[in-house]
Amino acid sequence: MERQHVRFNNRFGIAIAGDLYTAKDPEDGKKFPALIVGAPYGGVKEQGPCVYANELAQRGFVVLTFDQAYMGESGGEPRNVSSPEIFSESFSAAVDFLGTKVPCVNREKIGVIGICGSGGFALSAAQCDVRIKAVATTSMYVMTDAARLMQDKEQIEAAKKMLAEKRWEDAEKGQPEYLPGFPEEPFDAVPEGVEEPAAEWLRFYAVKRGHHPNARGGFTTTSNLSFMNYKLLDFVDEISPRPILMVVGDRAHSKFFSESVYAAANEPKELYVVEDAEHIDLYDRVDRIPFDKLESFFKQYSK
Repeated sequence: MERQHVRFNNRFGIAIAGDLYTAKDPEDGKKFPALIVGAPYGGVKEQGPCVYANELAQRGFVVLTFDQAYMGESGGEPRNVSSPEIFSESFSAAVDFLGTKVPCVNREKIGVIGICGSGGFALSAAQCDVRIKAVATTSMYVMTDAARLMQDKEQIEAAKKMLAEKRWEDAEKGQPEYLPGFPEEPFDAVPEGVEEPAAEWLRFYAVKRGHHPNARGGFTTTSNLSFMNYKLLDFVDEISPRPILMVVGDRAHSKFFSESVYAAANEPKELYVVEDAEHIDLYDRVDRIPFDKLESFFKQYSK
């Protein structure tokens, strides 16, 4: 297996940084099915996607991982901005790249995998981009739903007012507020007294297991405005007849996102539950990520 660093632009003109994983010395003229793997929300391609890519490239796929716009090694200013539309567009830009710049890819056999928040963005892209032939999500979050989760009308209104004031402050300073949630250097252990699910995030992002200097956690404060004003998956039923596989841990705090989207989607669809797995286990634990299931799913629909 070989890995090559690549760059390509999305339709907004932002340069997206990726890593392309291919079989070593592929047979001349042979075309392979391809997969695009999106990182957890706020994460980068070195956190989770590289684990998937290493394994799936050895199983006969060309695999592309990437950093979202404004994140990691990708372009976009100011840094750490989040946008549901642009983050969904990144998957379609990755399809553009694979189908036009990688000769060994069969452009009729391109699928996507979204980890955590990328699951919602991957499905959002697939709603309209019919070039995406199959979608799998693992430990999915739907970030536009999360932006309003467990808030009543008064709380939502208060959040809007706070964000409106923050926009005034950002405009006066000429730079949006960004408050990282994870340390510059990894902790030796998660601090005591942190409640779930915050403690779970720290068990991955704040310790050596998943810490990365390009993923300090969170986004600019006013990024929340676009998520409160946008619904990612209003048309998820239109992905059919293309298939959807939703993988979730039995102990995942995020399980209800997958269950809700599964109920809204049309066949063919499958909700696959991994035993003894919490949300972050499907980022990097090769003994929990169901690679056999993912391989059979994508190969079944890329014949």
